[in-house]
Amino acid sequence: MYLRYTEGGYLIILPQDDPHRIVDVILDTSYGEEFCVSPDFSPDFIARLMEAGFLVMSCEIPDVDGQGESIYILLPKLHLTRSVLFFENLHIKKSVRPYLKLYELRPNADFNRILDRCVEIHGTGWLTPPLLDAVRTIRERSTAEQHTLPPPDNAAHPVSFALYRNGNLVAGEFGVIVGRVYTSYSGYYDEDNAGTVQLVKTSRYLQERGFDFFDLGMSLDYKTGLGALDISPAEFVARFRQAQSPA
Repeated sequence: MYLRYTEGGYLIILPQDDPHRIVDVILDTSYGEEFCVSPDFSPDFIARLMEAGFLVMSCEIPDVDGQGESIYILLPKLHLTRSVLFFENLHIKKSVRPYLKLYELRPNADFNRILDRCVEIHGTGWLTPPLLDAVRTIRERSTAEQHTLPPPDNAAHPVSFALYRNGNLVAGEFGVIVGRVYTSYSGYYDEDNAGTVQLVKTSRYLQERGFDFFDLGMSLDYKTGLGALDISPAEFVARFRQAQSPA
């Protein structure tokens, strides 16, 4: 396989490449970056990256001369440290437990609304318009219906988890299911404690339906407080691939 790199040393991935083999190359070599780069935002290509274990991000490169349009770059990410929640480690703080009964979790509900709300709150730093368009297109091809999760196949399925109180949407997140792994991409909350409640209820929901683990992406303190562990890229890929085989 012919490998291409930018002048800065970032691995370039193109649609003709096999993302699974690219992952193997990353693990087998001294490639020390979290990000790869690509100019291609085609939904099929992005879905294949997701199915190989990449968390797909993006960025905008403004036209410095002001004479043309901005350029968007796809950033497939394989974290150097991956935050993963194995459900037996789920930790629910005593201060949060009274709030659990106040909220209702609805899987795969209000997907577009949650996507738009994430952009409103977090901006388009990595959730750029072409990436959002691709995610929506991939979702439209999914066989999952509203309020249900897709079958446990190895295709990428963008889904959402919406949290309601008294019928009002107060928190949510979206991510991608591949096999028996759910990878969180972005989320938000509009009430104190709602974000934590949504994560706890989502974790319980995934566990009840036989998922192997909850992939939380980048390591952060609040994820560790939930019981998530930091694992290496090699361990993540091994577990991710195992979760795509028959249970």
